[in-house]
Amino acid sequence: MAEQVINMWKDWRLHLIVFLIVIVTEFIGTHEISLGPGVILLLPMLYAVIIGISIYFTPLIKEKQSINAEPLVFISVTLLIAKFGVQAGPALPELIEAGAAIVLQELGNLGTIFLALPLALFLGLKRESIGMTHSVGREPNLALITDKYGLSSPEGRGVMAIYIFGTVFGSVFMGLASGLLATITPLHPYSFAMATGVGSGSLAAASLGPLVAAFPEMSDTITAFSGASNLLTSVTGLYASIIIGLPLTEKLYKVLTRRKNDDSGNQSKVV
Repeated sequence: MAEQVINMWKDWRLHLIVFLIVIVTEFIGTHEISLGPGVILLLPMLYAVIIGISIYFTPLIKEKQSINAEPLVFISVTLLIAKFGVQAGPALPELIEAGAAIVLQELGNLGTIFLALPLALFLGLKRESIGMTHSVGREPNLALITDKYGLSSPEGRGVMAIYIFGTVFGSVFMGLASGLLATITPLHPYSFAMATGVGSGSLAAASLGPLVAAFPEMSDTITAFSGASNLLTSVTGLYASIIIGLPLTEKLYKVLTRRKNDDSGNQSKVV
């Protein structure tokens, strides 16, 4: 194990490529695209994700770099979480004042089930939709579905699909959606800061960047709300999925598929 860690830090090709990506993305800088009353903020992190995905399919990146890069991502996210914690201290009065809102924000994450599951069924998905829509589909939820249904089950294939999609495109989507929604809707920036806490450090960072860029005068407080929200979701998210999210998705799936089958049966009788 120790030898593997040493080899990871000695991987000069990986570190050189990452350094060059940082230089290129910082040189590109931040750009804004006006979209009606809103603004899409294109930040260096967004370019870095796209460039990283692109060069993965080139000879520049070998299997060795791909394997070594994974633990380094977790190290960088750990530093980010530490920064969140440091900035949360001075903002404690605001966090306390938020009260029940920040504690109950996990219910907002569960609320997307009512939108995502009907859409998945409309697109023709079956029980895969349960694994896909019961949560944001990160590591704890992947473990939950695997334990309950098995990874080779339809539910397992569904959650794995979302896990892979979120890993590859999640940061891009969150970064674009965060900046646009924060500038196009009348909701307070603190509410969007709490919404960034989906239980994933990388996704929280991607969605936090546009908020800080859009509201620089509130950057410290927004970062504190985001960090506190992400921490709470990381702690309570799995339990919310076990107790509420997964049973709710199962129940809603049965209701919607029963209604769909009843409608199909009635149409057959009419014909």
